[in-house]
Amino acid sequence: MHADELKWRFYMYNSTGFQASPPNPHTVTFKLNAEVEPPLQSLFSPIRKCPRLAKGKANVSSPATKKMEEGKRLTDIKADRAEGSTVDGSPVAVLSPVSSPVSRSPSKGKSKAKKTKHASPVEPLHEGVEVTDTTGKKWKLMKLLSQSTTEVIYEVLPTASQANSKESDHILKLGAKDGRIFNEQNFLQRAAKPASVGKWIKQNKMDFLGIPSCVGFGLHADSYRFLIFSNMGQSLQSAIEHDRLSERAVLQLTCRILDVLQYIHSNEYVHADINAENIYIKPGQKSQVYLVGYCHAFRYCPGGQHVEYREASRMPHEGTIEFISLDAHKGAAPSRRSDLQSLGYCMLQWYTGALPWIGLTQPDQVATWKQTFMEDVPALLSHCFGTKKVSSAFQTYLTAVMALQYSEEPDYSALRARLSAALLQLGGSLEQPLSV
Repeated sequence: MHADELKWRFYMYNSTGFQASPPNPHTVTFKLNAEVEPPLQSLFSPIRKCPRLAKGKANVSSPATKKMEEGKRLTDIKADRAEGSTVDGSPVAVLSPVSSPVSRSPSKGKSKAKKTKHASPVEPLHEGVEVTDTTGKKWKLMKLLSQSTTEVIYEVLPTASQANSKESDHILKLGAKDGRIFNEQNFLQRAAKPASVGKWIKQNKMDFLGIPSCVGFGLHADSYRFLIFSNMGQSLQSAIEHDRLSERAVLQLTCRILDVLQYIHSNEYVHADINAENIYIKPGQKSQVYLVGYCHAFRYCPGGQHVEYREASRMPHEGTIEFISLDAHKGAAPSRRSDLQSLGYCMLQWYTGALPWIGLTQPDQVATWKQTFMEDVPALLSHCFGTKKVSSAFQTYLTAVMALQYSEEPDYSALRARLSAALLQLGGSLEQPLSV
């Protein structure tokens, strides 16, 4: 034992009354246990399949796979530090822990549509209440169909027709007076007038265009705003709640929605929230597909001048998190490519049910995955399709829309033609009823 160490022990004994070990002169290092590192699949919801990743069939040299592995290692390191790193068994403080954008968050049950915009909650009105639209026409709330924190949907009847009709052929959408429903009303009055829609249908020799027909609107009790539409049937979400769609049905839906997007884009607007809850199918005429829910509609090209790409110019992550575009995640104004990319995510979910980010609860996590797969469409398809053969129609569509520039005008005709050709190969057509 060295003389210096003996002196130190003697000093500590006189000072504290007990013996202590001298400071450890060795360099301090953080040691991670690689054997307990959770597998890559744990980032996803446990009820979702990931055959290719689980079986190790993914291309390990693909950019998407490398980014996922790097993000995973970074997440585990930061998680270990945040929980309390140790040096020689003693806890060590960690300065300024930063959460990883791909860190895991627990998933609570079935994934639901997640809205990031905080809006005033809407209290439902009682069935039987009458409202009066701006023309003086009275409507009676007959049955509550659905509700969320920001809107309520009812079956309604014109008061004057109650004696002659027991069935409603109109629905009423109720929201906060100054909420997003005002944005939807503004869109409908500007870009979805029945005369404009009819003219477009005639010019393009179409049989149908799925733009909702708003037959009335108004205010109620100085705190509610409402819109009244012709009945459009059931939502796609209610039809596929516990099932997936066939490839043929997905292609039929996509072609119909492309028709609507081309129309609203030509009228200077984008939808910015495409998902199954905002798609309706009319019963008995299942080839008639409506795109509804224009609360997030944005005028991307006012006066013919496309808005500039500026991140953080709007609230980030606006819309339904699972399906919005990367532009929306970054707080940039949505553009035409945003709608087409969202539609691509919907196609994958409706057919495969295996989007990589389903089940994640943090918007930044979802954005990270979308950024990764946007740069590697084959990896995205490989994950979603698993061991099944990848659809060439899906691959062609996604490759095209992911490559679009922010202000670039999509080639709607080319996209539709490729999807229609694939639909014909499957023995289907746009005129056939949807099999949902």
